[in-house]
Order: sequence, then structure tokens, then C-alpha cells
Amino acid sequence: MATVRAGRKQVLLVVDMQVGVMAECADAAAVVAKAARAVARARAARVPVVWVQHADGNLVKGSPRWEWAPELVPAPGEPLIHKNFNSAFEDTNLEKELAALGAAHIVLAGAQTNWCIRATAYGALDRGYDVTLLKDAHSTGTLELGGGTRIVAADVVRELNVAMQWLDYPGRKNTAVAVEEFAFGPDEH
Repeated sequence: MATVRAGRKQVLLVVDMQVGVMAECADAAAVVAKAARAVARARAARVPVVWVQHADGNLVKGSPRWEWAPELVPAPGEPLIHKNFNSAFEDTNLEKELAALGAAHIVLAGAQTNWCIRATAYGALDRGYDVTLLKDAHSTGTLELGGGTRIVAADVVRELNVAMQWLDYPGRKNTAVAVEEFAFGPDEH
């Protein structure tokens, strides 16, 4: 069993809300606006915001596609984690940053739902963190599976929102909540 994190201190984790990623997501403008609202609410409540930025062959570091969506701007001093894998925990210093912040509860927003958001949410739970997925602040694109089969982006988002309410980990809490319904606060849960 993972070590369950002591306390209830929240951290807002904004994952891969980059120009090239969001260009492939459904309802990108609305999702970016919700994430920006979450960032503003977290900052107002003095909840740390941690930014995760992906780089690979399609998102070349320093390219226009790699940059943050214009509505999302890390503030000076907010941690920035660079990653090359789906989970923000894999081969990064995220755990070190979270430990320095005393984090026990990760509030999660970003893209893409079925890849980096799912992997990061499960990675957080596996490492003993409570997780709240902001159900209206993550997105993905429609999956074309071939042979005329496709999974519409809204269904991918909805499925992870449901999964985050029903996953069961010992000693940890997880859920999915709308941005405006979530109570940001330094020791809230």
C-alpha cells in the first residue's frame, strides 16, 4: 500500500494546457477558461499552483505549439515541471515539489483526459495523495479507433469524471467536482 499523505493541504496541478495540446481538444476555449478560473480561485485562496508542461516530437520545447494557452500564465515563483511521459510523476521532480509544498491533496486540471490526466490522477492516488479532478477543466479529442468506431471526446471526459468518483483506494479520497463547486483553501478538502 502507498504511504497516505498526512494533512489536507491542496495544490492545484495544471497539466499540459499548451497551444498544441489544446488545439486537439474538444471545447478547448471553455476548458481553458475554466482552468484559468481555477487558477485565479486557487491563488486567491493561497493554494499553490504547480504547472506541468509536456515535450516530445509533436511538442518541441520552445516551439509555438509547446507554449501555454495564452489565458494560462504561470506566476513568478510557481513551480514548473517539465515532462516527457504521460504521468506528471514519471521521470520528473514533481514529488519533490509537492513535498516541499506539504501537499496531500491534488486538485487536477488539464489535457488530455485519456492520456496525461488519467495517468497523473492514477499516479497521484498510487503515491498516496487525495485527488479531486475538476470535471469541467479537462478535455481531449475524439478517438478514431478504425473500422468506423470512434469514442467522442465528451464521452471520454464523462467516463473519467465518473471513474474518479468510484475509484476506491485505502486511506485516500478522490472525486470529480466542477470548478465553481470546489472549495479552494489551504487546509480544505
